[in-house]
Amino acid sequence: MHLTAPDAARLLTNTLAPKQLELLHEVVPTATLVAFLVNPKAPFAESDTRDLQSAASARRQQILVLNASNDSDVDNAFAALVRQRAGALLVQSEPFFNSRADHIAALAARHAVPAMYQWRNFPVAGGLMSYGPVLADAYRQVGIYAGKILKVSIAPCLASVSIA
Repeated sequence: MHLTAPDAARLLTNTLAPKQLELLHEVVPTATLVAFLVNPKAPFAESDTRDLQSAASARRQQILVLNASNDSDVDNAFAALVRQRAGALLVQSEPFFNSRADHIAALAARHAVPAMYQWRNFPVAGGLMSYGPVLADAYRQVGIYAGKILKVSIAPCLASVSIA
């Protein structure tokens, strides 16, 4: 399995959805139906959905799962969110959505849906709020881990090299 920096950063943050739901509930306590925008092609889609549904049931909330893996799907998901009258939105931490922060934040604002995001770039783009690590810090942490792995795997090779 090839692990990219965004994948590794995702591994560091995959347990935040229940806390995000809690914070979203504090801002919108009347929202009993919360939409979850999820990319079904993402490797963590099923586990993220399952974790969020578990956290929601403990709060007596329901999760409306909205699948989107392209721009048209995102627009259709927001149409479904409005039709189903979801009181809030939680967006999965996923590279496809992260690359469309401006569009997703604008849709949430246009439809007056309070939304929670993983990364700061969404509120910068006009979204309501985010809860998660600073992306640059997550990448730095991934670099530290990679450095430790390389140090362990390369050190024995360097010990056998002699400089003449």
